[in-house]
Amino acid sequence: MSRPLPHPVTAPHRRPAPHTDTWLAHRRANLAWGSVLVTVLVGPSLIWMLRAGPQAPLHHLSVLTGLLALSALVVVAVLPSRVRGLSRALGLETLLGLHRRLGVLAGVLVALHLACVVADRPERVGLLVPGLAPARGQAATAGTVAIGILLVLALRGVRRGGSHEIWRWVHLSLAAVVVGGSALHVLWLNQLVSDAVMGPVLGVLGLLVVAVMVLRWGMRGLDRCGEFRVHVVRSESPTVSTLVLLRRGRHGGAWFRPGQFAWIRLEQMSVEEHPFTIASSAADTGRVEFTVRHTGDFASRLRELRRGDPVWVDGPYGSFTPDAVPSTGLVLIAGGVGVTPMMSMLRTAADRGDPRPHRLVVHARDRADLLFRAELAELRTRLDLEVTEVVTRPPADWSGATGPIDTALLAAVLTDLDDPALRLDYFICGRPQLVTDVLDTLASLEVPDERVHTEQFAQV
Repeated sequence: MSRPLPHPVTAPHRRPAPHTDTWLAHRRANLAWGSVLVTVLVGPSLIWMLRAGPQAPLHHLSVLTGLLALSALVVVAVLPSRVRGLSRALGLETLLGLHRRLGVLAGVLVALHLACVVADRPERVGLLVPGLAPARGQAATAGTVAIGILLVLALRGVRRGGSHEIWRWVHLSLAAVVVGGSALHVLWLNQLVSDAVMGPVLGVLGLLVVAVMVLRWGMRGLDRCGEFRVHVVRSESPTVSTLVLLRRGRHGGAWFRPGQFAWIRLEQMSVEEHPFTIASSAADTGRVEFTVRHTGDFASRLRELRRGDPVWVDGPYGSFTPDAVPSTGLVLIAGGVGVTPMMSMLRTAADRGDPRPHRLVVHARDRADLLFRAELAELRTRLDLEVTEVVTRPPADWSGATGPIDTALLAAVLTDLDDPALRLDYFICGRPQLVTDVLDTLASLEVPDERVHTEQFAQV
């Protein structure tokens, strides 16, 4: 059961959680992947600038903006393409934030490139006329129109009002036209491709995109490690179920970190797949659980699965995990089904014998939406854990906290954790509005930004 105010339970004879080495490895991976992305983004342009001789300023700018745009498009294509190490190092929200910002930057650079090309030689405006332009011009026009449509749709938030699958395929189709048109334009232009140095550099960029696409789409039919079998579909509430899967064949140690997510598909070669946070303990190497709310056709199909049915899991992904930070205490704040990554963290901590203090704040619309109450009560006997339940529509007999998660409530939750030696890390998962409100509250409590970690349902 939950209590409005926390009362710590000290668990004796606990061994420390092995998170320090993992955190250091995470920091090194973060630095390495960041360096790779920066190199891909600016490396080709720097190489060209070092080799370029005296040129007219507008011509120089047209080549430079074109190269930067091409490099930005390569990075934009790679970021969301499920490169597992990249996802673990930088995290979902960072990757998607970079994807959006670099996508806008690429669009601006393409526009500047066109402006410089025409300003350098005004007669080149004919390259923009599809029926009259040569092949290289038509490829450039197709890519430019596609990136323009893509940016307009993305910036206007079309996805919020439509189907996830429709938006996804529109996005992928337009992105393919952008990348394909840009590649053909560079190839047919033959200005840099024939250069002894820039040709191989551009070839490496092309191979990078091809390799990522092959790994994402082409190798899935050969990957047997991602095949699972349904063990049971367990009802958690009238609107939420947990899908319990067993790994096929042999399995070694932990294959995911608590708080990470994976993509699920119901046929091995299916293009329809959806992301769900892993809810089970990372210490359970042969089993994985996903707690899913019954919204949409795909979630309904998951609910109807039977024991022994095959399911394919692509993951893990994301860096929303306490294993990636050197914390000495955790504050977990969840809204609704956003409690699933927190359950993975708490179940893993209990299995590891983690002695650190854990404070869980769960926000729900009403008492019926509060999940895992019995298990959380049991976890309190195995961890230094306190649970604070907050509902916005309390029943008449409700004695717990109500309303939003505000400064007063969090201050009460943290009453016994005022030791300056403690490094508290805050993990927040839920709908965007809840995440935004909690971030504002933590800012008012002067919590350092580097100790706040978020994951939003609308991100993937």
